[in-house]
Amino acid sequence: MAGIAIYILSLFILYAVVSAAVRNGVDSSRLVRLLEKQEESNESTQAKMKSSFLDHDLDD
Repeated sequence: MAGIAIYILSLFILYAVVSAAVRNGVDSSRLVRLLEKQEESNESTQAKMKSSFLDHDLDD
């Protein structure tokens, strides 16, 4: 019975360690940083685009 509890506890610890490693790896990867930079540049480009009359309507 104690063996099963230790097995389940070790699986939980392994899951926590692997998920933390993957999360840290994804956050620090070059591809993610590149995609975030592209997203920021796309947002700034869209903000610079010509806005419509409804964006500056006085009925806001």
